[in-house]
Amino acid sequence: MLSEAAQSEIREIIQRYPVKRSAILPALWVAQRECGYLTEEAMRSVGKLLELNTTQVYEVATFYTMFHLKSPGKYVLQVCRTLPCALSGAFDILRHLKDRLEIDVGETTADGLFTLKTAECLASCGTAPMMLVNEDYYENLTLQKVDRVLKDLAEQGRCSLASGPFISPALNNPPHNGREAASNTLKE
Repeated sequence: MLSEAAQSEIREIIQRYPVKRSAILPALWVAQRECGYLTEEAMRSVGKLLELNTTQVYEVATFYTMFHLKSPGKYVLQVCRTLPCALSGAFDILRHLKDRLEIDVGETTADGLFTLKTAECLASCGTAPMMLVNEDYYENLTLQKVDRVLKDLAEQGRCSLASGPFISPALNNPPHNGREAASNTLKE
């Protein structure tokens, strides 16, 4: 069961959407933040608040790699496996992580420190291969960089090789419409 604070936050989120179901991603994020992962009880609570059955909630929770259905390690390593990363060595990186951590994809190390996952495009094709660790990007990876990331995270809890959390380019540049862009092009 979610706390009253989490339920209140989800109710507030629901008000932002014309259809309750549309609030499912942020609602699941709130539930995961509170519980550490999406428990069955948390998914039932989200379903109740959104007027969805548990299967409908589960379908969404299992589709996105950002949601965890069991307690993850302290650091969730998601290696991008789409074409640009694959062509740039992502599967070598993945194989190296499996060997170093002695786990397979979907597993967590015995010490609870690392969980290994794969992900579809993480929107960093120009800096492939890359992986997301919790909310930080690690780009232009080599096997040596991966070793450093693991060592630094285990010893210091952070690694200076992180290029930072992903920030949408749209958040950094004011939006424009097509007419303005075309008008500016014609003036040049």
